[in-house]
Amino acid sequence: MGRNKYPEITVEKILEVSQKLFLEKGYDNVIIQDIVNELGGLTKGAVYHHFKSKEEILSALSKSIFEKNNPFIRVKNDKSLNGLQKMKMVMKLSLLDSEKQDMDIATLPLIKNPRYLATVLESLMNVVAPLLAEIIEIGIEDGSIQTEHPKQLSELFVLLTNIWLTPTVFPTGNDETMEKIIIVKNVFNYLGLPVFDEELLQLCNKVAIQLKNNTV
Repeated sequence: MGRNKYPEITVEKILEVSQKLFLEKGYDNVIIQDIVNELGGLTKGAVYHHFKSKEEILSALSKSIFEKNNPFIRVKNDKSLNGLQKMKMVMKLSLLDSEKQDMDIATLPLIKNPRYLATVLESLMNVVAPLLAEIIEIGIEDGSIQTEHPKQLSELFVLLTNIWLTPTVFPTGNDETMEKIIIVKNVFNYLGLPVFDEELLQLCNKVAIQLKNNTV
């Protein structure tokens, strides 16, 4: 068999089919053969040539979705917003990203997997937190954010909002969900990052409850 001249097209097709199946059946209910069956003639070997496992496909898919809808790029160069406003807009865009939310729900049980959780943490610390720190530094420069520790603050923010508020990791009732969000708000108000207004509180609560209601 000749070498594939367009491997990026093959990868894109694998990710497209995988996303469709993950959303339709749930991540845990999809096997590699299901993906192969939808690829129109590609073999299992072709899939494994690009991805070593289903987990690796999911990791690449999550990265692709983030890059396509990256809220940091959309707000970073908006001169009409100060740093704190940029931060609020990043959160709002992320919470309203239906494609991301649908994938979060489809893969929610996987967060219990220690290896996958480690992958999520690595992405949060190495990709999301540095982007967040850049926004915080803009806020420090324009005076809208008061902190001397942008790196540490960004790391704490992504951990609390992406891990502590995740119902699969820390199960909560609906009433307790808002209580936890308010605690996060108060923590960051104290640390000089008053990002949570009423709109964001309600959006966070809505998304958290949606995730909780889809937790098995």
